[in-house]
Amino acid sequence: MRFHSPQKLKTIADLIGSKFVGSEDFEVLGTNEIHMVKPGEIVFVNHPKYYDKALNSPATIILIDKEVDCPEGKALLISEDPFRDFNKINTHFTRIYNFREELHDAEIGEGTHIHHSAVIGNNVKIGKNTLIFPNVVIGDRTVIGDNVVIQSNTVLGGDAFYYRKLNGNFDRLISVGNVVIENNVEIGNGCTIDRGVTDSTIIGEGSVLDNQIQIGHDTIIGKKCLIASQVGIAGCCVIGDEVTLWGQVGIASGNKIESGSVLLGKTGVNRDLEKGTYIGMFAEDFKTYLKKEVKLRNLK
Repeated sequence: MRFHSPQKLKTIADLIGSKFVGSEDFEVLGTNEIHMVKPGEIVFVNHPKYYDKALNSPATIILIDKEVDCPEGKALLISEDPFRDFNKINTHFTRIYNFREELHDAEIGEGTHIHHSAVIGNNVKIGKNTLIFPNVVIGDRTVIGDNVVIQSNTVLGGDAFYYRKLNGNFDRLISVGNVVIENNVEIGNGCTIDRGVTDSTIIGEGSVLDNQIQIGHDTIIGKKCLIASQVGIAGCCVIGDEVTLWGQVGIASGNKIESGSVLLGKTGVNRDLEKGTYIGMFAEDFKTYLKKEVKLRNLK
């Protein structure tokens, strides 16, 4: 999430009541989740296991629960509860409506048809010649391009599935990102595409999604991808261009699939994949799998 205008380190520290390490005029441009963070942004970390990852990430401001040596060119915000204060910063700069208020401020392009039963959130932009079927829900800040088709009961921009366990309960990291649907995308019935925690969940130009697909927060789907029914993609994944995912493929969070890859039905992904064709619970190369099957069947 980028702020509407740059902020100063002291301003953010005062907002959350924290100490800071660095110049009080150190520029802060926004916040982001660790997988997506860019220079000028805040990332939070609240466990020693991940200190090095956060401190050495592209983030230039680290919201952390212990004062440590600050890398050169960066700044620290020292917080008793970085998770809580990350939420506080995000919701200070991005208002959360959750359909409790209707601003009726959607920008809708010429030739677009939206069924009267669809629900449109605030700060939504929809391009030209787009078709939105009955009972579609479009969350706040969603951006939809031209010539897009969104079929019935699909939800764009629901909350990210991102929690911590606190005092025996689950505490949500509030999602202030959005969903971006690029031009010429088709989305089937009953799909759910979560908005980014602090960035955008993106469906690339020309991609086609079947029915009942789940795409997690901050995931980026490339151009002209083909995704079959019941695929589940966790958060912060990057799917390259012209990737085909057949039915019931499951991809764990933070993984990358190289452009041009094909994942056959029920393939499971728990690591980055180079271009190829894959099958099986742990995404095995398809030719290797076939050779193994031949050997097993020839055993006597």
